[in-house]
Amino acid sequence: MTKLSVNINKVATIRNARGGNVPDVLKVAVDCQTFGAEGITVHPRPDERHIRYKDVMELSPLVTTEFNIEGYPSPAFVELVKNVKPTQVTLVPDPPEALTSNAGWDTIKNEAFLRDLIEEFQSVGVRVSIFIDTNIDNVKNAAKTGADRVELYTEPYALEFAADRDAAILPFVEAAKAAKDAGLGVNAGHDLNLDNLKFFHENIPWMKEVSIGHALISDALYFGLEKTVHLYKECLL
Repeated sequence: MTKLSVNINKVATIRNARGGNVPDVLKVAVDCQTFGAEGITVHPRPDERHIRYKDVMELSPLVTTEFNIEGYPSPAFVELVKNVKPTQVTLVPDPPEALTSNAGWDTIKNEAFLRDLIEEFQSVGVRVSIFIDTNIDNVKNAAKTGADRVELYTEPYALEFAADRDAAILPFVEAAKAAKDAGLGVNAGHDLNLDNLKFFHENIPWMKEVSIGHALISDALYFGLEKTVHLYKECLL
């Protein structure tokens, strides 16, 4: 079964726009789990423009499913993850000023750097996934870093889906197969939505997890949060 992890960053963005605590990020996380989500994802950034480090600490005891913290491994981020000890940390190579994640790791160039980080996280019991594109060499070399999983960066798939979904999915199927053959678990995320998720899952049914935030929270404005979580889970059946 492929798990649905809801990224609640956008909920925090709305809260931060006005100050105060509306919407309540902690309640949304608890509700997502109640509605059937199998995980909660957060991506704290240095400027705390959405999820704050304080949120991460407060969420930790409330996430009873899988807690996934993603981000660039700055010293402060590494310390946060080691203190919280989530189920999983997803390492993303985006710089602090990036609007959103837009590339995967070069696992060949950064092999030693990633290996040391991964050992550090695994030593405190945290599963490690690394954000990656469909370059087969990068996928295969990810296994040499000691990572448990890779998360496929799916924006290119989403952009090409409407024009030719078969062509759009092909490199992701090949990358997912390469990861599986290398002994890596496969996650996916970025711009997956109600239009393209089902087809993605049908072609890579052995995925462990999809992490979805922007589209899911946007859909919840129309359908409500509970129905939206159910709709996304239906895409993963």
